[in-house]
Amino acid sequence: MTSRLKAVPLRRFEVKEKVLCIDGVSKGFHTAGGYLAVLDDVSFQAENGELIAILGRSGCGKSTLLKIVAGFMPSGSGKVLLNQKPVTGPGPDRCVIFQEDALFPWLTVAENIAFGLKGQKQSGTSKAAEMNRFLKLVGLSEFRNYLPGELSGGMKQRVALARVLILQPQVLLMDEPFASLDAQSREEMQNLLLRLWKKLSHIILFVTHDVNEAVVLADRILLMDKNPGRIREEVRVDLPRPREKERSAFLNFTRRLNQGLMG
Repeated sequence: MTSRLKAVPLRRFEVKEKVLCIDGVSKGFHTAGGYLAVLDDVSFQAENGELIAILGRSGCGKSTLLKIVAGFMPSGSGKVLLNQKPVTGPGPDRCVIFQEDALFPWLTVAENIAFGLKGQKQSGTSKAAEMNRFLKLVGLSEFRNYLPGELSGGMKQRVALARVLILQPQVLLMDEPFASLDAQSREEMQNLLLRLWKKLSHIILFVTHDVNEAVVLADRILLMDKNPGRIREEVRVDLPRPREKERSAFLNFTRRLNQGLMG
């Protein structure tokens, strides 16, 4: 990696107000052959309004890290703090979007988006207004009465995105959410995500193995090694937005990241 990538030395971060702090997280699993170390001493922080890509090859522990931050599984050691409080389980302050949309097939687009509001103490009018707002934000107002089976893959992911964002999470965790989409739909979803992120200012941790996607989206990229998963390098992306993939600066940046992944 060259100096142009502005690599940031890894360090312990002080816990500040209203940040996500991952501190010394390690994780392993007992297997028939012994013990498999998946993550080793992973540390970083995310400020409010940051979009961080976690980039690495398959098997480097990216998804495991996201599950620990989500509270779906405990770490073996280390800790995750949000707003200075330990993460001990799932919560509405952290929402996850996976590669599969996981929509309820028997509910309409509007009903899927509004589903998360059922347990909240809001009037029916307020809930309907929020549902309509997020339908409009993801460009699906005209498809409100469609069932998921009648939608394209990209449209399903729009519904999935609206369904979690309507909960107003502080942290949005995305595990290769656009990987199964065709190239055009993937680019459209990347652009939509950036527009929503700019408007709503939540923290996004975006897991991907696609270098181009990481550079298009992220403020910072955490480049991960495998066996076990460690953050090899933290790279700040200083390219101006919008980032056009055909420009020489973009191509140079992605080439050097690819070299880093191969190293």
